[in-house]
Amino acid sequence: MGTPATPTEVRQVGILILDDDPENQGAIKQILDSEGWRVRIVADVKMFLAELRTGEWSLVIANISVIGPESPLFTTLRELTNVAPEDGGRLRVLYLVPDSTGGQYVPALEQAKVPYVVRPFHLHDFLDKVSDLLLEIKAIDSPLRQVRHEFGEMRKKKKREAHGGNSMFAARDSYSYTEEEISEYERFEADALKNKRRKNRIDLGDPNR
Repeated sequence: MGTPATPTEVRQVGILILDDDPENQGAIKQILDSEGWRVRIVADVKMFLAELRTGEWSLVIANISVIGPESPLFTTLRELTNVAPEDGGRLRVLYLVPDSTGGQYVPALEQAKVPYVVRPFHLHDFLDKVSDLLLEIKAIDSPLRQVRHEFGEMRKKKKREAHGGNSMFAARDSYSYTEEEISEYERFEADALKNKRRKNRIDLGDPNR
């Protein structure tokens, strides 16, 4: 009899994105792809429902303006995500709220007590929410925060210096990341991972260790 498979072998983290904005689709997919997760983007509710029925997804990231907080789909997602992990709950949802419609949708999301982010948003804040939701259903074993936090602080410091001040709030254009900044983040993360592995490596040939 073989060795039992680990949870990560049984079920790869799958993230289903419902968004009809091509620019936003590309940016989010690029960020999440860097984690090695399975990421699928759909642009309409019909395709979304077909994918949802497969049961292959750990997290749904949905543009609330595509679903609407008063739709049957919103109610269904809320019911699915209210199931605790110990009772078999395996899905969580993060809603994306376009800045121009925040006043329209945020009160309903707050009342429903569901997680959301208003675009544009900071990259590391977005990843923190993704991390928390995946941890909640035990789809990942540890938080993603440390590297993102360091990267986010580094970016905020650079932007404050660029704007010649130390305002408590970032400038409006600093709430979203360009493709160049996303690439910089990926290099930053790769270097941090490499340094972490180097620190954890044990040199068996060193008699002084």
